[in-house]
Amino acid sequence: MQGTQFGDEQTRERMEAELRERLAEGRPLRVYLGVDPTAPDLHLGHTVPMRKLAQFQQLGHTAIFLIGDFTALIGDPSDKDKTRPQLTPEQVQANVKTYTTQAFKILDPERTVIRYNSEWHQSLTFADVIKLASNFTVAQFLERDNFAKRYAKGDPIYLHEFFYALMQGYDAVMLEADVQLGGTDQTFNILAGRKLQEVFGQKPQIMLTTAILPGTDGHMKMSKSLGNAIPVDTTPEDMYGKLMSIPDHVMRTYFELLSTFSPSEIDAIFADLEAGRRHPRDVKMLLARNVTAIFHGEEGARRGEEHFVTVFQQRELPDEMPRHTLPEPKNIVDLIVELGLASSKSEARRLVQQGGVRLDGERITDIDYTVQPDGASHVLRVGKRKFVELVPA
Repeated sequence: MQGTQFGDEQTRERMEAELRERLAEGRPLRVYLGVDPTAPDLHLGHTVPMRKLAQFQQLGHTAIFLIGDFTALIGDPSDKDKTRPQLTPEQVQANVKTYTTQAFKILDPERTVIRYNSEWHQSLTFADVIKLASNFTVAQFLERDNFAKRYAKGDPIYLHEFFYALMQGYDAVMLEADVQLGGTDQTFNILAGRKLQEVFGQKPQIMLTTAILPGTDGHMKMSKSLGNAIPVDTTPEDMYGKLMSIPDHVMRTYFELLSTFSPSEIDAIFADLEAGRRHPRDVKMLLARNVTAIFHGEEGARRGEEHFVTVFQQRELPDEMPRHTLPEPKNIVDLIVELGLASSKSEARRLVQQGGVRLDGERITDIDYTVQPDGASHVLRVGKRKFVELVPA
């Protein structure tokens, strides 16, 4: 139960009691975590429940990593205040290709069962869907916090968004799950699975939900679309640097949800911090080193730390930077997008206006600024970790 979080203490006590009863049966439990491939990269927020799955795996239980290649076509509305854009099958399949490789940075590939929910959803008939839907009322769905807010504001709620919980609930039935893991935003979907399992004559799965990891901004849920994510499949230098960029007030949350430190060790670290025996920078470096080592090993963590110290503490440039030939004058916003340092012009404009762009060490805040190929190379820095050497043609 370590690291789990529930909406109320009564639910926690009930889930813990059910888990103890299920463990007493003396058999490996079927524990699953589902992830929809809505983007090519997993980020550290995804790894919080994944670490919990790895714990069950290490204790001898059956770990099932479910890739929601069919549910991704609908899109989970759980944490959204508006309708999620629907993906095409081609987009989903492109995203699927990298998921298992990234998951195996945490899970043991030899002992992980990989499943895809298209295995059973593709064969459902319309009559099957109606039968599943008959177990729920519209009122139950409208009680969900995000739906309730949208309904109160008069924002549209589309019928297909109701289907998502039915489909995830049916996943639990088809997997004959004993335990389902997920973030606290998955509570309604997991409870839908418990309901459908009882309808199909199965014992209802135990719900173990973990806290939501805030992004590098320290406030919003970690999300690639919000630009505050730390990808799993990134370089150790980038991961270490992004971990060092988080606000101080979320350090403890990151320690508790991502690091390998025990609760007692975390308590001791923050007791020292509050007493002034440790500096916040040193505590954050301890965190960055620990988490980077999980994904890149001790050597990767060492490289990440050395890069950070060189570039950000000693203010030196990295030894190696990508090079880009600048044949003609270029608007700074267009250049940032062209180099792939921002995903869109609007994101590039935001970075410039917020002071996140430097040229030869000087901050640029004018979105109409033009970079000139004046015969000398320039160093462009976007954010805290992305450097490009601009070379005149």
